[in-house]
Amino acid sequence: MNIKNKFLVLSLLLFVSANAQKMQTITYFQNDTLKLDLDLFLPEKTPNTKLPLLLYVHGGGFSIGERQSEHSICKYLAQNGYATATITYTLYMKDKKFSCDGVLPEKVKAFQYAVNDLWLATSFFIRNSEKYNIDTSKIFISGSSAGGETVLQAAYWDFNLMNMYGTQLPKDFKYAGIVSGSGAIMDLNLITKDNLIPMMFFHGNGDSTVPYGTAAHHYCKTNASGWLMLFGSYSIFNYVKALDGTTALYTYCGGGHEYSGALFEKDQQIMLGFLNDVLAKKKFQTHVMIPTGKKNEKSAVYGFCD
Repeated sequence: MNIKNKFLVLSLLLFVSANAQKMQTITYFQNDTLKLDLDLFLPEKTPNTKLPLLLYVHGGGFSIGERQSEHSICKYLAQNGYATATITYTLYMKDKKFSCDGVLPEKVKAFQYAVNDLWLATSFFIRNSEKYNIDTSKIFISGSSAGGETVLQAAYWDFNLMNMYGTQLPKDFKYAGIVSGSGAIMDLNLITKDNLIPMMFFHGNGDSTVPYGTAAHHYCKTNASGWLMLFGSYSIFNYVKALDGTTALYTYCGGGHEYSGALFEKDQQIMLGFLNDVLAKKKFQTHVMIPTGKKNEKSAVYGFCD
């Protein structure tokens, strides 16, 4: 190998090593039957103050997907002063039906497993806050599609009622905020003035999988075995406004479920702006409409995009 090639190989190794140091894979929970990992990204320079943390839950219908899918948003936020982590969680619906021909209790159980794993990851960072320099009052949760649904249930479900593993979280613990891409919640009544936290949503208003407004999951007919009513981003946004909460909605006009990861993958400064504004205790209720050049019968219901 000549000197030039040796230099190129050495440069590549140094590049890989430098990038690898930014991310570490950690087992956040393990018992006799379950092992759950996360990928943690930290700012290169350790700040004088503790870090806000964002946990990310990937999509995939609770049956597929991997935590590595959104490393890009984690790297971006770490470059801007945040600790970030993507988590592996239980894909309960793997090899099961999650659409209209599914079984309703199984669909709810899929939500519950994912939520409990997110609570486990949260508990891990609270217990290890000194080790990783985390400010436990500034823990945000985010996710796309199934992940967007997971974070909404995690923030508002009754922790004691839905806890599967005996996870410990501090009494009266609240997440600092939520970013949900094409997510939904099962019951708007779970959200109250007392437990309300800042929330940012982005969603295509032509989504036929997870409703943008209020409708059944996959728009199933009421006689379907997998019928599950969901309240999507637009419905939650308006509900939060009525409660005088802090919230932002980015509507992809005419867009479908393909936009569930849009702001995690590009225009990431929008998400960063939301997180920074929440930490600065700013109050806002913002609705931004983003044209896509698309239109369908579901998006046509919402005339504000015309």
